Amino acid sequence: MKLSSKIDQLQTEQAFEVLARARELEREGRQVIHLQIGEPDFDTPEHICAAACDAIRTGHTHYTPPGGDPDFCAALAEHIKRTRGVNYSPDQIVVVPGGKPILFYGIVALADAGDEVICPDPGYPAYASVAGFVGAKPVPVVLREKNEFRLDVEELLDKITAKTSLIVLNSPHNPTGSVLTKEDLEAIAEVAINSDLAVISDETYESIIYEGEQHSIAAIDGMAERTLITDCFSKSFAMTGWRLGFGACSRRLAEALTKMQINANSCTNSFVQKAGIAALQGPMAALREMVDVFRKRRDTMVAGLNDIPGISCLCPHGAFYAFPNITGTGYGSEELSSKLLDEAGVALLPGTAFGQHGEGYLRISYANSLENIEEALARIRNFLA
Repeated sequence: MKLSSKIDQLQTEQAFEVLARARELEREGRQVIHLQIGEPDFDTPEHICAAACDAIRTGHTHYTPPGGDPDFCAALAEHIKRTRGVNYSPDQIVVVPGGKPILFYGIVALADAGDEVICPDPGYPAYASVAGFVGAKPVPVVLREKNEFRLDVEELLDKITAKTSLIVLNSPHNPTGSVLTKEDLEAIAEVAINSDLAVISDETYESIIYEGEQHSIAAIDGMAERTLITDCFSKSFAMTGWRLGFGACSRRLAEALTKMQINANSCTNSFVQKAGIAALQGPMAALREMVDVFRKRRDTMVAGLNDIPGISCLCPHGAFYAFPNITGTGYGSEELSSKLLDEAGVALLPGTAFGQHGEGYLRISYANSLENIEEALARIRNFLA
């Protein structure tokens, strides 16, 4: 059987490789603290689960329109207006099974073979992976610690050529936890408009922010029509296993994304979309409580890392990841992350899992209990000592 050469362009995620190795160690009787996976350790709120069960019982078990359940799309349009200040109509919303499909569809729709796609580095690996898959060239723009891991507009300008078609943004950011300011986004928008570029704004962690405000580039004049907002319910509502995501964009792009949805999935699970309505329109106390818990864990994690000789860590403003600088330890990212798993029983990710400019860093998820975070910090400190 001959495989398409395109398959070689796709990359995997190291988080799942580390998880597999951690599970292997656990089968051998080792106790591993899991700080590698980007998943809230909270159960889905009960009212959301109840809505899904009610939907099943009342017959919502059939196909829905490919772009999404009309009631859900209307609820999403209202949600985007409330949280981003952007007016999209329900027919500008495309619902997909999870956060990744809309990113995949968006890059396929907006980048041709030979184009250049500007991606953050370090950054979520799917951006560059899918760009390469369609035959485009992923062009990294470096997020630097000295700039709090926010995109530098001067560096962005240096990356733009006649072949550039798309800029990918992610704020709050995985893996660093950085958050773009309104001024950052206004400067990036000016670049996009002047160079006639499309923007994918990955806003997966939109509701998990600790200081300041979350802003969307789509809210800036002239950007709604050239921006694809992507988001999902996995992080904000602790619904990783439900697989529910969406995109908001121009009607023309929404039609293209819907066409890909028809070819790939037909539609998104009907009763899960009903649960999505309950998530958007129901009580938000569980979300606020989750963010408060993450804030306490963040403070413990950052203080603990900064107390370990050889490690320094900026305080992330969003998401639930710390991105400590480990250059003072004498280890490289891959070596230290591997040793911490095999010898200390702490599963985390090397910064290089998010691009070559992640060298010298680790990504640590604090979506775990305070007790486990404190134990992990003690293990890291003891190992380095």
